[in-house]
Amino acid sequence: MLKELIETFRDGERGFALASHDNREPGIDDLLRDGEEWCRSAAIELQEQMRALAVPTEEAAPAMPATFRGWVHVKTIRIFRDTKLILEECERGLDYTQSRYQAAMACDLPEPTRPVAERQYQRLVALQSRMRVQRNQYRATVVPQAIGYRSDRER
Repeated sequence: MLKELIETFRDGERGFALASHDNREPGIDDLLRDGEEWCRSAAIELQEQMRALAVPTEEAAPAMPATFRGWVHVKTIRIFRDTKLILEECERGLDYTQSRYQAAMACDLPEPTRPVAERQYQRLVALQSRMRVQRNQYRATVVPQAIGYRSDRER
């Protein structure tokens, strides 16, 4: 379970880095950098916990496509994305990370690791909250309608 969390954090770090690169709003950079740094430090901290428990950290987590790790949308081919879409993608990745934490907390984590995971989970919840507040400050992403489509009001 810890190896899967570490892989999720590695994906999150890359996802936040890509989101930061695509971002055009100066006020969002700090949030995205905080997310990237949090993912990096959380992965390192869990690796240290695994070393302390004498679990080999060099072994890769089970091969799992990125689509199942929650960061697929951030990793897609670079296209122009507005700020709200970038924040929505990051929020989706954080939601996935939260589900992985909940699964880990349901497991029987070793005692020295449980407080670390609980502290990281609280930081995740705070980051999700900040992300949600920022996302709600932007207009909804515009989805173009198909040509020839008429709404009920036009009929």
